[in-house]
Amino acid sequence: MLSKNKEYVVDIVDIGQGGVGIGKYEGFTVFVEGGLIQDKVKVRISKSKKNYAVGDIVEILEKSPFRVDRICSDDLKDCGGCQIQELDYNKQLELKTNEVKQVISRIGKLENVEIHETIGMQSPCRYRNKAQFPIQNINGSTAIGFYKKKSHDVIPTDMCVIQHDINDKIIKIIKTYIQAYNVSIYNEMTHTGVLRHLVTKVGFTTNEVMVVLVANGTKLPHLNELASVLQENIPGFKTLVLNINKDKTNVILGKENKVIYGNGKINDYIGDLVFEISPLSFFQVNPVQTEVLYNKALEYAELKENDTVFDIYCGIGSISLFLAQKATKVYGIEIVEDAIKDAKINAKLNNLNNVEFYVGKAEEVVPKMYSEGKTANVVVVDPPRKGCDEKVLDTIVSMKPDRVVYVSCNPSTLARDLAYLDERGYKCVEIQPVDMFPHTMHVECCALMSRVEK
Repeated sequence: MLSKNKEYVVDIVDIGQGGVGIGKYEGFTVFVEGGLIQDKVKVRISKSKKNYAVGDIVEILEKSPFRVDRICSDDLKDCGGCQIQELDYNKQLELKTNEVKQVISRIGKLENVEIHETIGMQSPCRYRNKAQFPIQNINGSTAIGFYKKKSHDVIPTDMCVIQHDINDKIIKIIKTYIQAYNVSIYNEMTHTGVLRHLVTKVGFTTNEVMVVLVANGTKLPHLNELASVLQENIPGFKTLVLNINKDKTNVILGKENKVIYGNGKINDYIGDLVFEISPLSFFQVNPVQTEVLYNKALEYAELKENDTVFDIYCGIGSISLFLAQKATKVYGIEIVEDAIKDAKINAKLNNLNNVEFYVGKAEEVVPKMYSEGKTANVVVVDPPRKGCDEKVLDTIVSMKPDRVVYVSCNPSTLARDLAYLDERGYKCVEIQPVDMFPHTMHVECCALMSRVEK
């Protein structure tokens, strides 16, 4: 056991959840924020337990060969967004591949699964099409930026290297607007003040721009004047929306929107498909890698002309529409009603008439559909981080599709669910990790399972 507040020399041997360095001191585990693989660091212990300790870097004694210069300002070093920005990008990809391999083996207990190298980006910067900037009043000055790690204190930023560069201009305009009209800033401790967040959405293909101001109330001053400034200075500016969120909550967007300028929507493409995006629409934030991921799902589905597909947890129908280009029929199931409304609009926009969407809990809707005689020979699932509900997996097993394509944002629950299906007649053939969020520890996967004849 190490002594609190005492300093030790620690070798970083791995990186764990949240990008925290996993270090060793004479075989004892020390978690070190900011430690990278093969760093040798002097660490001051802040927490000491029987089996592990937590420490902060006092000095980097030997830099990891994989340590690179930050691509954003040192002022943003404590930002909670990019946990592993100082790790060489190829090493980031290797780390993500290894994470998938470990959880498939450790949690899934699966063998002979072909796990491919993670597909990375040619240019892993400026890849996000959606930004959510909290706004705070700090000592009388307006701060627009991102939350500091493990806190709700805002670190001001004029530039974020993973967001679309149009945001740099928008932040400046919003700051000027706040100062010019003395706009009241929300205080989450007292639930007073009005302006809470700035949210932007950008169409990477269309270059259309949406600006959303989130307010603790139904009004903000001089929004028409703000719309004029945005129109004059922001190329592609299409719409300004006031989103109303009066709740004491960490949820950013409220359910009510007031369109100030434009029609409250922008369009963007994934491949040849066009999608309508509203303030509350879920749309994958990295459009370049989304196309990579969806094309892999389509490849794994191996759709023939007469195939029927269930797309479970379908969101706004983006994967459903990809599949509908090849399949005879696609059924999309999603719990969020607004997402299903968007999905139906997007199907019409793309003239795809062979898709039906159902709203409700997947664990209720899918068994009901199957009991009514609806079935599929290919099933695609794209669940939230908690993975698939057991009732959904049981229905898939009963349905006996030829192939199951599992799109996952959490390798741990992916491994658990693949193991469940493996025990019930399906073999995981291969898994393709895709780097949707460079400089973070997140990794998406697309897995193919085939039915095994007993």
